[in-house]
Parts: sequence; C-alpha cells; structure tokens
Amino acid sequence: MNNFGYFCVLVCALSVIEAFYLPGLAPVNFCKKEDESGSCKSNVLLYVNRLNTEESVIPYEYKYFDFCTSDDDGQGPVENLGQVVFGERIRPSNYKIEFMKNETCKVLCKKSYTNKHEDNQKLSILRKAIGLNYKHHWIVDNMPVTNCYMTDDNRQYCTTGFPMGCYFRSGRSFCNTNQVNSEGSYIYNHVDLIITYHSGAEEEWGSNFKENGGRIISVKVMTRTINHQGNVDCSRHTPLQIPDSLDGNIFDITYTYSVTFMQNNTIKWSSRWDYILESMPNTNIQWFSILNSLVIVLFLSGMVAMILLRTLHKDIARYNQIDSGEDAQEEFGWKLVHGDVFRPPRKGMLLSVMLGSGVQVLCMTLVTLAFACLGFLSPANRGALMTCAMVLYVLLGTPAGYVSARIYKSFGGEKWKSNVLLTSMLSPGIVFGLFFVMNLVLWSKGSSAAVPFTTLIALLALWFLVSVPLTFVGAYFGFRKRALEHPVRTNQIPRLIPEQSIYTQPIPGIVMGGVLPFGCIFIQLFFILNSIWSSQMYYMFGFLFLVFIILVITCAETTVLLCYFHLCAEDYHWWWRSYLTSGFTAVYLFFYCCHYFYSKLQIEGAASVFLYFGYTLIMVFLFNLLTGTIGFFACFWFIRKIYSVVKVD
Repeated sequence: MNNFGYFCVLVCALSVIEAFYLPGLAPVNFCKKEDESGSCKSNVLLYVNRLNTEESVIPYEYKYFDFCTSDDDGQGPVENLGQVVFGERIRPSNYKIEFMKNETCKVLCKKSYTNKHEDNQKLSILRKAIGLNYKHHWIVDNMPVTNCYMTDDNRQYCTTGFPMGCYFRSGRSFCNTNQVNSEGSYIYNHVDLIITYHSGAEEEWGSNFKENGGRIISVKVMTRTINHQGNVDCSRHTPLQIPDSLDGNIFDITYTYSVTFMQNNTIKWSSRWDYILESMPNTNIQWFSILNSLVIVLFLSGMVAMILLRTLHKDIARYNQIDSGEDAQEEFGWKLVHGDVFRPPRKGMLLSVMLGSGVQVLCMTLVTLAFACLGFLSPANRGALMTCAMVLYVLLGTPAGYVSARIYKSFGGEKWKSNVLLTSMLSPGIVFGLFFVMNLVLWSKGSSAAVPFTTLIALLALWFLVSVPLTFVGAYFGFRKRALEHPVRTNQIPRLIPEQSIYTQPIPGIVMGGVLPFGCIFIQLFFILNSIWSSQMYYMFGFLFLVFIILVITCAETTVLLCYFHLCAEDYHWWWRSYLTSGFTAVYLFFYCCHYFYSKLQIEGAASVFLYFGYTLIMVFLFNLLTGTIGFFACFWFIRKIYSVVKVD
C-alpha cells in the first residue's frame, strides 16, 4: 500500500471511530411523584467519591475527613475491578434531594470539636487537605457534579471536582470570596446545587411527564464558606475559618446546602456530557498530533520504500545473477552474513519470554482500544477501561505462551518447563511486585487507593488460576509445532564482524531508533498523563487508536531500516538489537514522564513522589514490551523475506 493509501485508511478509520462513540448509559426518568409502575423516580441520589489533588498522588475516602456521612454505607453502587484498583470509593450521601423540589439553606449535619486530641487531629487533617487543594468528586445520575467558572477569554470552563476549602497565605487569597482578609484555612461548608433537567419527552411519556418529569442533563455546584454563628443563615458573608488550635473553645461546623432545579429543553439527554468534554483538551491539538505523526510515518515509508524498491531490489537481482565461484567471492553487503544471520542469540530464553509477554500486551492494547472506540469504555462507564485491560491481559495468556514457545524452540532451546514458567511469571511478577510495594505505601497512609486484601487475593487468583494455565496451553501447542525453518542454513563457525563505524554500532543505533516512534506519541502522551495525574477526563479514543496504529508502523519501519543498515555493515547480531531499537522508545517515555513531573505537577511528599515514579516504571516496562515486540517481529519478517529470495549455495 502506498503512502496515499495509508492516509485514506486512517482518515476513514477516524470517521468510523467518531461515529460509533457512545457517550453514556441508559437514561433514568425522574418525576415529582413516583407512580406504581416504577417508570420514574422522585428521589435524586447523590453519591460521594474519593477526594484527590494534583499536589499528591494519595487519595482519601470521603469519611476520612469527618464530613457528613450516610448511615447506609453499604448501599452504594457496586464497584468494578478497575474502580477498586484506581482507588474509587463511591458511597451514598445523606443529601436529600427530591426532583423539581427546590431547597434553601437546608442543614445537612453539624460537627462539634472540643479540645480533645482526636478533635484537634481531625481539624489538622482538614487544614492540611485544604492546603493541598483536595477536591470533592460527587456523582448524580451517573454524571459528575461539576464546578464551572468563566475564564479570562469569557469561556465557561467546567471541572469534574470542586475544592473542599480555600486558604489565605502571605497576602494571596485562594478563596472565591472577598471577605477573607486574614491568613488561615477556610472550609466550604455550604454548597448550592443547580440541577438542570430536560422534559421534552411528551411523545413518549405524555404531557403529564413533560410537566412533572424529566431527565437530568447537568449538575453544577457553587461553594461558599459561611460562619453561621449559632443560627443557620446562608445569607451571611462571614467566612468560617478553621482555628489552628482550640484552646478550650468549642468549634462548630454546620454543613448546609441549597438545591435549585432549572428546565432546559434545548440540550438533549444524549448530549449532556458535551459541556464537560468541551472543557477538555482541544480537538485542534489532537489533529495536530495526528498530522505530526503522519508526517513521520510518510517520511519513514518513503525511506523504506526507497530501500526495498531500489537498493534491495538491485541487491537481490545482482546476487541471483552470480553463477561462477569467482563471482561468488565478490559478494558484499548483507548477503555475506547469510550463514550467521539466523544464529541463535545469547540469552535466547529471556528474549523469547519477553516477546511472549509483549504479544500479550500488544493484543490487550489493540482489543481494549477497539472496545473504547466503539463506546463500550466511555467516561460514563467508570472503571471499565482498567477492568477491560486487566481481564484481557489475563485471558491472553495463550498467545503469550504460544509465541514464546515457538521462538524459543527456533533457538534450539530444550528447557521448555523453564520457558513456560518464566513466560507466565516474569512480566506479571514484575508488575505485581511493583504494584504490591506501592500498595503497602498506600496502606500505611490510609489512602482509599490501597487495594483491599480480598481484591489482592482475587488478582492473584486471576493470575495463577486463569492466566498461568492459559499460558501453559499456548506453550503446549507451540512446542508441538515443528521448529521454524529458516530460509538459509547457519554455518558452524561464526563469522568475524568487521570494525563498525559509530553509526552502525549497537548503542548509537538503539538510541536513535526510539526517537521517531516517540515523536509520534509525545503530544498524545501529554493528554494521557493529564487524565491520570490531573483528573482530566480522556475520551478521544479514536485519536488514540490512530496514534497507536501509527506507532506500530513507525516502530516497524524504524527497526527494519536500521536492521538493513547493520546487515550491510556485516553485523548479524540483530535479534536483541531489533527488540531494543524500538523498545528504547520506553526510555524516552520515562524521560518525558520525569519532565512532566517537574514542569507540570506540584506533587509534594516523599510518598507521593515514590508512588508517581513507581506507577511510571510499570507503564514504562509494559510499553517496552509492546514496542520491542513490534520491532522484533517486523525485523524478523523482513530478514526472512530478503534471505528467502536470494540464491545461496
């Protein structure tokens, strides 16, 4: 396929991907009074989630901060595996909201603190969390409660969380009120909830539903800090400051809320996520990312086409014209190493194991992105992306075992038991080991992100009872297959490799090989890191799928290009080099994550820094397996192809 064909396929794929994006789940109908059929609900449930901040990697559960909690703690929605691993803890709240019923300054609860050690510690936790800008994350009708404000260019910007308080330090106020004029921490103990609903469903539900019912399309919140001073009065403008010490006094926090329902029939229920997603990264930047990647792919495709269609074609034609023994002595270039190019590499066991694990990660990524593009893993379906990825990784143990066994057998390996055990244990063991160490840190901090012991047991059960047996099944079929037959025979005595120039030496070639693949993804990588560490919602999976396809093409073409140059320089040690050339992209990924940490984040605390780089190492390791495997099999196919079309005596 030529370059224009690649471009057409990518553009068509993008149009299909965008057309299949499904923004949410099934709608819920609300009404003033529930009927006997149960076709609509009158109670609007508000759920609270964990609190997190961009200044720390450690999230905490809602009840950790001594807020008003509900007695029905076990009545929350069932959390899937992805939500538990990511630390989401969705719990019911004691906010009482009835559809189309406005509330004004309703008391939620009252917290009193005395000069006890426990109370001082609770207030200290509140002050520290406010200083670190911890944010609430609430959910109503499967929609995140948003905090919207106007930017300098008169655009509305909505975030999916809102701060739990504000602080005044060194003459700078971080509060949304002009009444704060003294240093200290102030808690937002009053919220104004603005619930917008759509009631244009007369054709389906009748005129009664249009007047008395509807579907929620947005929930926005405005926060205030109010010192009620004994009598509850939400019209006061006196802020509520958390004291540094009680000194025998009693400190009260009265939590209040107001609810306002607004009708808006111009926005349909199916478009209710738009105002949130429009505040996310600009689509124009995403297009720039795609065009940037396409330019790199077109450049590499031109280079590879020039080599394959011109240089390589001429080489093959010239080699096949050689008949006499004297002419054979005039051979040069990549044909000279035909007797050594398929010589098994050192550490062949480790290479085959990493390739098997790489195929597992590659298939998992491809299938997950395909489901995401079809809308099954939309932002409304929380935790689905992580759940899908983990389940697929476990179920794809069979191709990992098969590929590892086939490659290892082609190296002449006979320790099949070690090969199967390493394939099923090494890479998952490294990931689980890092994850377990970080989980211990989260446990010690009392974080909601700490995975419960029962979930760890479930993960181990998935690993040992599902993934390991499937890997053994794949390895069984792989070892039963006949060993791969190479197009040329391997000489008994290895050929001496001539002295190489600096451009064809292993390390410079490996370092240069990762530059172009990383250039294809670094813009998209910025948005992914924002979604992980800055609580931004990532939903443009169509762009991500295209970038992934471009990454695969770039890794393959870069590795083939450098492999050809090394063979022409009579260096036949290509096995590990082909893996490391494209796999070195992961090193650039690590450097970029370090740059992102120091330039974009304001993370404080040794534990948070440790957790950030621990999660980064897991991501870098899996990315190395992915890109290294792509480069290896592209080079493996290329070498088998070129040596199968030349005449070798």
